[in-house]
Amino acid sequence: MAGQSRQLPLVDFIKALAAQLIVLHHLAWYGPLSDTAAQLWPAALVARDWLAEYGRYAVAAFLAIGGFLAARTLLPGGLQHSPLRLIMRRYVRLVIPFAAALVLAVLAAGIARLWMTHDSIGAPPQLGQFIAHLLLLHGVLGYESLSAGVWYVAIDFQLYALFVALLWLAGRPGCRPASADFWAIALVAAIALASLFHFNRQSDAGWDNWALYFFGAYAFGVCASWATRSPRPYGLLLVIAAIGGVALLVDFRPRIAIALLTALLLGLAQLHLNLQESRWIGAFGRASYALFLVHFPICLLVNAAFTHLDPRFSLLGILVAWSASNAAAFLFHRHVEERWTPRLMRYVG
Repeated sequence: MAGQSRQLPLVDFIKALAAQLIVLHHLAWYGPLSDTAAQLWPAALVARDWLAEYGRYAVAAFLAIGGFLAARTLLPGGLQHSPLRLIMRRYVRLVIPFAAALVLAVLAAGIARLWMTHDSIGAPPQLGQFIAHLLLLHGVLGYESLSAGVWYVAIDFQLYALFVALLWLAGRPGCRPASADFWAIALVAAIALASLFHFNRQSDAGWDNWALYFFGAYAFGVCASWATRSPRPYGLLLVIAAIGGVALLVDFRPRIAIALLTALLLGLAQLHLNLQESRWIGAFGRASYALFLVHFPICLLVNAAFTHLDPRFSLLGILVAWSASNAAAFLFHRHVEERWTPRLMRYVG
C-alpha cells in the first residue's frame, strides 16, 4: 500500500476503492454498530453480511499492485542498489507510519475499554507484543494483533524482501544482463508456481503468516509490469492469464482471481490507456496506506461512543466512523507519511 503512484491513475483508483472496501469490511465485521443496524433494518443486514464476507477480498488488489509497483523500479536485469539497503528502506518506509498507528490503536483501545465491552477490543498490550509488531514478526510469533489488518504490513515487507532477494540471486556478480533477465523471470515464476499450487492452499498449516503464501498474487503484478516493457507484451500477459486460470481451476480462490484480474487490468491499461490523473482519486489513492493504518482505532472509538446512544443512531454512527476514518487518514498521510517519514528515511540512505 505504501509508495507513490502519481503517474498511474488506475493504480490510485484501485487503491482508493479497495481501501474503502476494507474500512467498510471492518465496520461490518467488528460491530457493534453494524450488528445493531442489522437488527433494525433488513437492508443494513444484507449490506453487513456482504461486506463481512466479501469486503476482505479487496486486499488481493493491493497484493497485485504491490508487485506491479515494485517491478517498475526493480527490473529483472539486476539491482541498482544493495539488496540490504533496498530492504531496509522499505522497512523504514512501512514501519514509521505503522509505529505511529500502533500507538494510536493502543490509546484508542484503552479509551474504548472504558466505554464498552466487546470482542473487537483486545487485551492490554504487552511490551513483547508491541516490539514484535515493530519488527513485523507479530504473525510469525503468534501474537494477537493490536489493530485490524496489520498482518498485511508484515506480509508486504516479506514479499518485497523476497522479491529483492530473488533479483539479487539472478543478477549475482559476473552474470551477464541477458542471463540475469532469464534467471530473474525463472526464479520469480518458480516461486509463484509453488505459491499458487501449494503454499496458498495450505492456510491451516500457518503458511498465511509467510510471504510464500501470497507470492503468487504478488507475482501476477510483477510479471504484468515486466510484460509491458517486453517486445511481446500481449503474449506474456496471455501466459499470466493462463497460469492464473489453471490455478483457479485446480482450486478456486477469490483472492487469487482478484489479484489476477487486477494485474491484467494494470498491464493492459499501461499498454493502451492514457488516463488523466484525478485530483480527488489521486489523493484518496495516496492516502490508502494511511487509511488502512488508522481506520480501525477511529472506528473503535466511534463504536464505543455510539453504544450509549439510541440504537436508531447506529447507521449515523457507521457514517461518522467511515467519514472520520478518511479525515484522519488524510491528516496522518500529510503529517506522518509526507513529513516525518522522508526525514527519517535520510538516515538509511
